[in-house]
Amino acid sequence: MDADITLFVDGIEHRLTVDTRTTVLDALRERLGIISPKKGCDHGQCGACTVMLEGRRVISCLMPAVAHDGAHLRTAEGLDGAEPHPVQRGFVHHDAFQCGYCTPGQVVSAVGAIEELEAGEPSAVTADGADLPDEIRERMSGNLCRCGAYANIVRAVGEVVNR
Repeated sequence: MDADITLFVDGIEHRLTVDTRTTVLDALRERLGIISPKKGCDHGQCGACTVMLEGRRVISCLMPAVAHDGAHLRTAEGLDGAEPHPVQRGFVHHDAFQCGYCTPGQVVSAVGAIEELEAGEPSAVTADGADLPDEIRERMSGNLCRCGAYANIVRAVGEVVNR
C-alpha cells in the first residue's frame, strides 16, 4: 500500500509517494538521493543512519517514513553552510573519520550530543561527575566505528565543546 508524505530535509520540502513499509533511511537514500545517512546494520545498532528529527538524534533505519509525514530532518549534508560545520572541521583536524563510512552518522550524532550538553540535558554518566571525555563517550555510544577512530572522535567533539 502506498502513501503520500511530505518530508522537510535540510530545509527543503519533498513530497513523495512511498510504500508504507519504507523507512526514513530508504526514503532519504533511494527516493531523495540523500546519501549521507548510511545503511550499516539495518537493525538500529550501529548509528550509521543517524539523522536529526525535529532537533533530536534518531536512528532512521527503524523509522517508518509514513509515521513522520511533515517532519523536519537534518542530515550531515544539511550541516554544510558557506563552510563546513565546526564538528566536520574537528573530524578533519583530528583524523576522526578513518574509512568514512560511519562519519556522517557520527557527525550528526556529535552535533546532537553537543546540543544536548549545551542545553544541560544529563546523560547516564552525568550524575557520576563524569569528565567531558566520558560524557562524549557516553553520548556517542550508539555510533559504532569499525575502524576504531573513537579516541580521535572524542577529541574532535571535545574541541568543539570547549570553544
